[in-house]
Amino acid sequence: MTDFDTLVAEGAAVPLQGWDFSWLHGRASEERAPWGYAGLLADRMARAGAALDVDTGGGEVLAGIPRAPRLLVATEAWPPNVEVARRTLRKLGAGVVAVADRPPLPFRDAAFDLVTSRHPVHTWWPEIARVLRPGGRYLSQQIGAGTVRELSEALVGPRRGRETQTPQWALAAAGAAGLRVVDLRTATLRTVFHDIAAVVYFLRKVVWTVPDFTVDRYRPQLRRLHERIEAEGAFVAHARRFLVEAVKPG
Repeated sequence: MTDFDTLVAEGAAVPLQGWDFSWLHGRASEERAPWGYAGLLADRMARAGAALDVDTGGGEVLAGIPRAPRLLVATEAWPPNVEVARRTLRKLGAGVVAVADRPPLPFRDAAFDLVTSRHPVHTWWPEIARVLRPGGRYLSQQIGAGTVRELSEALVGPRRGRETQTPQWALAAAGAAGLRVVDLRTATLRTVFHDIAAVVYFLRKVVWTVPDFTVDRYRPQLRRLHERIEAEGAFVAHARRFLVEAVKPG
C-alpha cells in the first residue's frame, strides 16, 4: 500500500500551466471520442482563410494542425496559460490574445470564417455568431453535463449538471444566435484513475469538477477514496462529450 500523504503531496505539487495531461500517463486514462476532434480541426483549419480558436488553453491541441490558415488567432482567459500558448503556437504564426472569461470577444464583426473551441468553459453563442462571416463555421468539442460525475459524487455527493452543458441546449442556443447546426454527436468515455495522486492532480486542473476543491478541505474524502482504490482497484468514472458544428447562413 502506497502512503496516502505521499501520493496526495505528489498530486498537489504538479504545476498546472497549460492543458497538457501527460503527467497522468500510467496513472489515469480516458477513452478518446470516436469522431476524432484533432482530425476534424486539422481539416477545417486547412480550408480556412481566417480562424479563431477560443479557450485554447496552452495551445496544445491547436498546435497539432499540419497547416495553418493565413490568419490564425487564439484566445485564453487563464493568465498562466497565455504565455504557454504563445510559445506553443509561435511555430504556426498564431497570435494569442488574453481575454476576460465573458463577452465581448475583442474582434470586429464577421472577422473569421472559422471559429473553433475544444472544451470551452462557456460558449457565448451570440459572440460566436457575431465574429463569423456569412457562410462561416463553428466547430467545438464540448464537455457534457454530468461528466466524471462518479468522481465529484465521491467527494461531494449527488449534484445537478449545468443545463448549458447539454447537446439540446447547444442546439437551441445556436439557433437562437442565428446559426444552423449541421453536426451534433455525443459520446460517453470511460475514465480510469489508478491512484489518489492522479485524482488530486485532475481535481486541481479541471476545476469545474469540484469547484471549491482544495486538498485540505477534502482530505477525509480523499482518504476514503484512496482506501477504496487500494482495496478494490482503479476508480472508474465516465466523461461525457459532444461535438457540435454550426454554420452561419450566407
